[in-house]
Amino acid sequence: MYGIDDLHEVTGRPPLGRYVKQLWQRRHFIWLQSRSRVMTDNDDSRLGSLWLIFKPLLDATFYWLIFGVLLGLDRGMDNFVAFIIIGVFMYQYTSTALSTGTKTISSSKAMIRAFQFPRMALPLADLVYDFLQRIPALLVMFVIIMGMPPHELPELAWLLFPVLLLLQTLLDFGLTLIFARLGTVLPDVSRTMPFLTRLLMYGSGVIFPIGNLAEKVPALLTVIELNPVYVLLESYRGILIDGTFPDPQQWITLSAWAVGLLIVGFFVFWQGEESYSRDQYK
Repeated sequence: MYGIDDLHEVTGRPPLGRYVKQLWQRRHFIWLQSRSRVMTDNDDSRLGSLWLIFKPLLDATFYWLIFGVLLGLDRGMDNFVAFIIIGVFMYQYTSTALSTGTKTISSSKAMIRAFQFPRMALPLADLVYDFLQRIPALLVMFVIIMGMPPHELPELAWLLFPVLLLLQTLLDFGLTLIFARLGTVLPDVSRTMPFLTRLLMYGSGVIFPIGNLAEKVPALLTVIELNPVYVLLESYRGILIDGTFPDPQQWITLSAWAVGLLIVGFFVFWQGEESYSRDQYK
């Protein structure tokens, strides 16, 4: 028999504990939806899923030609190709999270209005989908940096790559949640994303060693070194190109940003749970 104490609201924002439980109960749906999207999203092109590899590869080639060959910013660097490849491939993981986050609610409004489920399942499914589709590109990245001169070969420090990737994933999820909520409050923010992601790209040393250029301005260098994307890329390049371990300050910076953004993003998104089906968020 059920009593009045067994009843609870089926709409609105659930308490935090119940919300997390509901999200966990839908883990199989999140996984299956993400995996099916990876298999079908590129069916409308002849090369299909190969574009998941070709796009970052073409971007890296373009930036290498412009900044390495034409502008000569590779001076003093032993492996500018690996520098570019790592920067572009790993940065696009974060830039995609930013761009996707602003549209994750508006692009799923039909599902939101038709079914009752924790809305955080949508950005989480987007994150899992993006991670799965990047696995082939990451494998190609390793093949390139090992296959092209001067042939960066695996070292002990390479074992830290999954740890850095986990921190980046947590950071990306936090950003996705924040921008998903922001995208419902300010729908036009999605139109500014190309500008913001490009600004972040230049400010994070994705395609040229920005740290060297900023050394003459200590205040600017301090700001750059607090940029989590810059620290991530420097750490990736350190372990994969130089075989060196990130220093404690880099670990502290990355961990603080990843955990902090995840916590803030979770609460910001959860606070807006009731609002995501309203008509003004079209």
